Amino acid sequence: MPVSDAELSSLASSHDIIALGMAADEVRRAKHGARTTFVRVADVGAEVGAAVACPATAGELRIVGAPASARAAVERVAEVAAQRAGAPVSGYSLADLEALAARESVPLRAVLEQLRAAGLELVAEAPLDLLRDARRSIEEVNIAGLGLARTTLDETPPGDVMEHLRSVAALQRQVAVIRAFAPLARRSNPALPTTGYDDVKRVALARVLLADIPTIQVDWQRHGPKLAQVALTVGADDLDAVSADEDGTEGVRRSAMETVRRNILAAGQEPVERNGRFDPVGR
Repeated sequence: MPVSDAELSSLASSHDIIALGMAADEVRRAKHGARTTFVRVADVGAEVGAAVACPATAGELRIVGAPASARAAVERVAEVAAQRAGAPVSGYSLADLEALAARESVPLRAVLEQLRAAGLELVAEAPLDLLRDARRSIEEVNIAGLGLARTTLDETPPGDVMEHLRSVAALQRQVAVIRAFAPLARRSNPALPTTGYDDVKRVALARVLLADIPTIQVDWQRHGPKLAQVALTVGADDLDAVSADEDGTEGVRRSAMETVRRNILAAGQEPVERNGRFDPVGR
């Protein structure tokens, strides 16, 4: 059942996290049923010539770090794509690519098209609070033939959380290509510290308010199993950045994937592994 603006405003201003969580879970289950997806990611550095390890378990091979130049970024993508073993290659922050294009006085689309030609499938993230022109830059990603793996926040934005989430909803109505939104900040802001209650409430509000964005995501490595499990009960439906490394030293039951599976099951949901394209992986 859709939540009216009046009901949403009441839930947002209330301390009743249970009612808000129930409303968010209802929206989540209407979209995804009991399915919760997760992706195993292998990170590789952005430096040209750095080692590339792509475990067979990786569902996404992600280039992390800012490129030194457009030429270096293209060269690095080509290196990584040659080693991908079937996993889609994602890379770079859209904000970094914006800055690089401005610094080199070239169109952002030209940079994106060169990266796609070299083998990039997805821009790894679009931090909405760092982009100079979020609508235009996200549209350029789409026009260049690339996907956008996720939209993120670098820091918790100041001000009213509802106002901020409404701006994200408005952006999606304009671009219509945002597949996943991670509402929890990638970096903690000492000036605006959050509590676990704040984080859970933000996830729930994001799910209820962002009806046009299919996936609300939590970063497994950054936020850990405890917050992730609670987030799954209040609207989140995807876990990003599960480690693709399975060295077996601690046994199968303590592996990253099995820990993820147990946490999803404990939240009353069905774990479904996916790749960076959001295609289910039959493993």
